[in-house]
Amino acid sequence: MELFTPDFGLVFWMVVSVLILLFVLYKWGWPIIIKGIESRADLIDKGVEYAQTAKEQMEHAREQADKYIADARRQQADMLREADKMKTQIIEEARVAAQGEAKKVMDAAKVSIEQERKEAQQQFRNEVSTFALDIATKVVREELRDEKAQQRLVSTLLDDMDKQN
Repeated sequence: MELFTPDFGLVFWMVVSVLILLFVLYKWGWPIIIKGIESRADLIDKGVEYAQTAKEQMEHAREQADKYIADARRQQADMLREADKMKTQIIEEARVAAQGEAKKVMDAAKVSIEQERKEAQQQFRNEVSTFALDIATKVVREELRDEKAQQRLVSTLLDDMDKQN
């Protein structure tokens, strides 16, 4: 049972050895442990700062990207509006040019048709007058074969001239 009841000497030497161990730890071990813990804490703080900085840079980059995307979309919308405006303008110019060209063609066709109509009328008149003259010549020759008919015609013409004067 002596093992369960420690002696004063045993307790004394145990306390002395624990105190020596604590002193050695305090003098040489504790500063190294504290230094390691502080170094680790500094490393963790730097990592947190780096992560915070990276997060801020990421947010800034995201804002810049959003800004560039919005600017690109705005430019795209402007370009589409401008292209639509140009398309409308080109279509309008082409329509006006086509109408002008169609009017020129129609005017030229009208002038050509009118000229051909006048030429046809003139040709018809010439042919009718030639035909009428031929018929009149034949009729007059036929009627004026005898002398009585010639005298009647001359007297009729003279009477008509007297009436006109």
